[in-house]
Amino acid sequence: VELIVPCYNESAVLKMFYDESCRVINSIKNYDFNFIFIDDGSKDDTLSIMKELAEKDERVKYISFSRNFGKESAMFAGLKNSKGDYAVVMDADLQHPPALIPDMLKVMEEGYDCCATNRATRDGDPFLRTLFTRGFYKFVNKISDVDMPDGAGDFRMMSRQMISAVVSMGEVQRFSKGIFSWVGFNTKWIDFEDVERAAGETKWSFLGLFKYAIEGITAFSTVPLKLAIYLGTLVSTSSFIYLLYVVIKTLVHGKDFPGYASIIAIMLFLGGCIMLCCGILGEYVAKIYLEVKNRPVYIIGKTNISEPVNDYRR
Repeated sequence: VELIVPCYNESAVLKMFYDESCRVINSIKNYDFNFIFIDDGSKDDTLSIMKELAEKDERVKYISFSRNFGKESAMFAGLKNSKGDYAVVMDADLQHPPALIPDMLKVMEEGYDCCATNRATRDGDPFLRTLFTRGFYKFVNKISDVDMPDGAGDFRMMSRQMISAVVSMGEVQRFSKGIFSWVGFNTKWIDFEDVERAAGETKWSFLGLFKYAIEGITAFSTVPLKLAIYLGTLVSTSSFIYLLYVVIKTLVHGKDFPGYASIIAIMLFLGGCIMLCCGILGEYVAKIYLEVKNRPVYIIGKTNISEPVNDYRR
């Protein structure tokens, strides 16, 4: 079983995570465990701590990126370099409790390919973030073919078969929550109580979460592209009805309509619709542009893995 742990500036909590994880896994019989820490271009002492842990514990493997590529790339690198029968993706801040690992293993022993976790509460998150996140899950479930329960995260244990399927998904702009759902496999969900970070600060700003949400929506739904059709139909119908109204008023009642205010309002409305549709189209074109360049999802700078799997695509 391999614990895949993406890290970005986690020097304040990394040793705490390692100690707590060891306390749990050392008590589990019949399984061998390894750590795969991924340093996502940290600016603090995260990599130094990884090296220190690797020197005293041969189970600790680390991958350090050449720069910051993002958490999605870090998870992908960890999965590509995993070789165990099972892999657990979890955060280093202890919001994903290592104490759940024994329960996850019991689920996998029942024949499931994935044991995924669902946050029963969001006590560790600010109110606005909770509101935004719940709204995102409801929206994306309505407009896409993937099913992502509210509170679903990256914290899960997967079988080798599911790991291979996830890694085979070749997109550069990755949205793992959607990928985990899209590949399918027999999954059991378990709840856990959300807590605040053990130390350090969250790396997710509201703007970062918003961009991540847009990434998820455009990765698994084409409904936004159809918005232009809906808007065009609505505007055309409204314009036709208004035109009939003006003609009837003029012919029947002889009322003269001054058109300046109406024309300006209609032009502004149409201009806004056009800009919105162009923005949506541009978002999808940008994704195509990034995908066709076929750049690697990550580049390894340093590692203690003897034969690391890089992501050079050509």
